[in-house]
Amino acid sequence: MDSVLHTTGRFGPRTLLITTAALPLTGWALHAVALHKQLAATRKDPLTGLMRRDAYTHRARRLLARHGDDTTVVMVDADRFKAINDQLGHAAGDAVLAAFGSRLIAWAGPRAAAGCLGGDEFALVLDLPAERRVQRLEQLVRMLHTPVVLDDGRVVDVAASVGAATPASVGSRNLSVLQRAADAALYDGKHSGHAVLATAAHATVPSLNGRRLGRPGTAVWGRAA
Repeated sequence: MDSVLHTTGRFGPRTLLITTAALPLTGWALHAVALHKQLAATRKDPLTGLMRRDAYTHRARRLLARHGDDTTVVMVDADRFKAINDQLGHAAGDAVLAAFGSRLIAWAGPRAAAGCLGGDEFALVLDLPAERRVQRLEQLVRMLHTPVVLDDGRVVDVAASVGAATPASVGSRNLSVLQRAADAALYDGKHSGHAVLATAAHATVPSLNGRRLGRPGTAVWGRAA
């Protein structure tokens, strides 16, 4: 008892002063943490866990500037997603989108830019050397064709179309040009189970609401298992 009283008497006033002075700092620290969490939430789509468009674009451009010709831009579009929503309900559709988001993040890795550009449209930018590109894109197609198991045990057959573009294949390091080319390549392989590599011609294909007009030559990579 005496020892406690002695300690309080010896350090009490100074301790109180320090504690009082520290309170505003603690408050600001907590406020900063809350703001950081809010900022992170605004950067990510809550359903898929993928980046929102602005955050994705910022990181994608940095990756293109850093890695140059080894950078690959990948566009992904879920196949028959409207039918899943209509036939199984929006909860099933949400589960499919969440599964796609998890698979895209796992495939691309933490250093990539993985974004949700629309309800069922996704984009990825990552460092992917040419010698590994074919194998990795085939892996992505297989992952996106793996059925999704819902919480109630129902199994949903899913698929996605994939198009890719590189600075070397398109002749540009501009993100918008590469995405347009990858998107045009995606529509060349729509519902085919193939990943399609864009050529320079894909970057010039006119489009209307994301759907290409015309059909340039394509390079097609392996069929999904």
